[in-house]
Parts: sequence; structure tokens; C-alpha cells
Amino acid sequence: MFKGFYSAASGMLTGQRRAEMLTNNLANANTPGFKADQASTRAFPEMLLSRINTPTTAKRNGGLPTVNQIGTLNTGVYIQDVTPNFNQGDLTKTELTTDIALNNITMPLSNNGMQGNVFFTVQSQSGGTQYTRNGNFTMDGAGYLTTGTGQLVLDTNGQPIQLFNDDFIVTEDGFIQQNGQNVARLGIAYAENPNSLSKTANGLYEANEGALPSAYNNNQVQFTTKQGYIERSNVDATDTMTNLLTAYRTFEANQKVLQAYDRSMDKAVNEIGKV
Repeated sequence: MFKGFYSAASGMLTGQRRAEMLTNNLANANTPGFKADQASTRAFPEMLLSRINTPTTAKRNGGLPTVNQIGTLNTGVYIQDVTPNFNQGDLTKTELTTDIALNNITMPLSNNGMQGNVFFTVQSQSGGTQYTRNGNFTMDGAGYLTTGTGQLVLDTNGQPIQLFNDDFIVTEDGFIQQNGQNVARLGIAYAENPNSLSKTANGLYEANEGALPSAYNNNQVQFTTKQGYIERSNVDATDTMTNLLTAYRTFEANQKVLQAYDRSMDKAVNEIGKV
């Protein structure tokens, strides 16, 4: 069996996964708050090939075992992990009171050099806490502020936000006012390492260990809430399309290598074996 089969096959699988990831990014280029996925590709560990006890070297060394290094063999590549790019997207003005965006975000660097980030807190369908950057909110029939997919938006106490009507004001520091009084404050969570969050459907994230702390309690975290705006996706459609074409070409190149190995195997079995 040719070892190149494995290298070519791993290249095809990597190209396919990259193409799927980039296609998903492109499909969500107009989804508010969507964060583009990015993949890190890594090569499998190289193997050192050696040749043991060739007739010449064995005779020269008195029959003692000898090892001659031939060289290294790379066995292919794989996608090590896929992480979202949490850079802020551009803001678009909608003038809808239920649309809210996080803006002017300044985050401290953690000890490991990671850039933190902030998120709206929402209630999952199972009653847990999830996080999102999609501030394209709406109001249900009972007056609760919800996401476009039905998750309840939470306040700083972890409670759903219920309003009298859609005539309300959101201040830059997250307070929701009706009739000149504060009725709630948007729950904004701070993630010191956003890459530790698990990405779920509909642009939602979950913390793997407990709930995220409030962003209001960290003096180094700075942001404002902007009513009547939504944060656009941070997908660069032109760059994504270019990378998608590159992924397709990589897949096709490895496919041709695999076909070449297949033809060589065919000749070895059906032609050389007859001699």
C-alpha cells in the first residue's frame, strides 16, 4: 500500500472541512452578530524512516546491526480546531427600539494573551443561560424581550425583561427606561477567553464551566449599548470567497494525486503481476 494514499486522503478531508466551514460563513454574511469561524491546520507528526542491516554496512561493521536514516515522511494534515473570530462587526442603523448593539468595546488582555469580549445574556429553551452578540431583538405577546429565535433576554439578575410596550429607551450603560424610570438593565456578560465558549445554533454560545460574570463589575471592561442599531456579521465576503476557491483547488489537487496512486496500484496488480 502506498503511504501517499493517506497523505492525499487527509488533504482531501481537510479541504472538504475548510470548504464546509467557509460556505457556512458565507451563508451567514448577512446574519446580525454572526462571528466567522476560522480553522487552524496542522500537519501530522513526521515519521523518520530508517533502513536496518544492509549487506554492505553489516559486513563493514562485523555483522553488528546498523541503522541508516533514509529521511522523513509526512503523513498528511488535519484541522486541529475551529474557533470563531470575535472581532466586532460594523453597526447598521435600523431605528427600531428593540434593536440593540454593543459598541465601543475595549477589553483587557488576559494572562495568556487572549482578548476578552462581551455578550448579551439570554435564556435557553431548557432554562439555562446562553450568550449572543445578535441584538436583533423583538417582543413577544406577553411583552417579554426576546431574540429572533424565541430566547428570553435576561437582565443583570438573570430574570427575563418584561416591558409595557415597545416605547422604551436603552441608555449607553444598559439601563432600560420607560416613563422616565429604570425598569431593568440588560444583562451583559464578560468572557475572559471567548474561545472557551461552545458554539451552538442560531449564533448562541454556552459557557463550559458555570455562568460568565457580569461585564459591569469589571472596571477594565468598557463598552456601550446603542439602541436602534444592530451589529452586522464580521464575515468578509470577498476574502471568504477567495479562501473557498483555494480550498476547492486544494481538494482537487489531492484528488488527482489519489487518482495517480490508484492508477499505479492498478498497473502493479494487473500488469506487473503477470510478468
